[in-house]
Amino acid sequence: MANQGAATECSLVIEAGWVVPVEPHATVWRDHAVALAGDRILAIGSRAELAQRFPQAPRVLRPEAILLPGLINAHTHNPMTLMRGVADDLPLHTWLNQHIWPIEAAVIGPEFVEDGVTLAIAEMLRGGTTCCNENYFFPDVQAATYAKFGFRATVGLPIIEFPTAWAKDREQYFDKALEVHDNFRGDALIRTCFAPHAPYTVADASFERIRMLADQLDVPVHCHVHETEQEVIDSLRDHGMRPLARLDRLGLVNRQLIAVHMTQLTEAEIALCAERGVSVAHCPESNLKLASGFCPTEALRRAGVNLALGTDGCASNNDLDMIGELRTAALLAKAVARDAAALNAPDALRMATLGAATALAREQEIGSIEVGKQADLICIRQDTVESFPCFEAISQIVYSTGRSQVQDVWIAGQRKLNDGQLVDFDVQALKAKSGEWQARIAALPIRGATV
Repeated sequence: MANQGAATECSLVIEAGWVVPVEPHATVWRDHAVALAGDRILAIGSRAELAQRFPQAPRVLRPEAILLPGLINAHTHNPMTLMRGVADDLPLHTWLNQHIWPIEAAVIGPEFVEDGVTLAIAEMLRGGTTCCNENYFFPDVQAATYAKFGFRATVGLPIIEFPTAWAKDREQYFDKALEVHDNFRGDALIRTCFAPHAPYTVADASFERIRMLADQLDVPVHCHVHETEQEVIDSLRDHGMRPLARLDRLGLVNRQLIAVHMTQLTEAEIALCAERGVSVAHCPESNLKLASGFCPTEALRRAGVNLALGTDGCASNNDLDMIGELRTAALLAKAVARDAAALNAPDALRMATLGAATALAREQEIGSIEVGKQADLICIRQDTVESFPCFEAISQIVYSTGRSQVQDVWIAGQRKLNDGQLVDFDVQALKAKSGEWQARIAALPIRGATV
């Protein structure tokens, strides 16, 4: 069974009670180990085999833990971590128009984005997330902050039709987007994608330009699509067609599209997504909290659509807990499909790993434990009373694990969480910064007002 790596010096061997590689699908290897060579996976085999092959290599021994690929958050707005809980229990458009956008207009800037992303990175690492697909303003600051902490990210280049603190008009949005893309071209951890906000906030001319540039630069297009019933009604009124049909008319329904939410879908639209290779980023907890609707994940999966999993931002979730999102996604899919076998545990886990990597066009480097891939790995402990007994490791992850059980995290072979403790993070400074932003936002006269 063992995968043999090249004759390269081994930098670390991680031994685990269970290894869940994701690929092959639904596979669990008992008492196995993974050997690293710098930022890459060098070899996979039994603990005894790799002990014999690499007797002098440093070792991390986790006989009561599950080793699996790092989780990938396929849709998030991480600077909004600083807005956790500011406008709860409201429908989407009230939440956006009367609360979130006015607050953002008052506080958004480079410092807000840097502090929000820093807090988000710490939270994600503690929950086993090693890569995210970001969608927010000041992508230059986001990218620099992710790079500073050695966190893998695809940073969205925002396009929207109204002025913000980031850009004043369409031309400036595109000019700045291309500058950020060029500045991080070739970076080992940071990639970019176009991030038009939604069909109801982006004009045809912008979508046409995005399509041309995405083709030229070979980057994904990350967009909220069919998030609510009202969005579809408004599109029929304003454009004479549903949002997905409009995107299709503009040439955007293809393998580069990461369609986020997708709670309002017909059978024909599901078939179109499957035919064109669209990826759907499902955010179950945010959709539930905002009462946006239900993404038909099992119908999409059966049709062959690539599925990814995301949390959305902390203002609408209110956390970045991908392990919790796994459980919600699996349970919700069963209720929506009225089928207890829908979206089983291995399929749910795939959404948060290789499915998300495929959506980001990063499946050749992350998303599974395979020789030659990047060493983005996590260990989840199974030695707590909440974990006894462990019959099926993948089901255990999806249905009974909490993010507090994440024990170790590596990104590109670098240790980011060591036995539950963040590496190179000043938690007290994070707390102090968050408190400053909390006081500033709480004092805003617009908070909670109708604008």
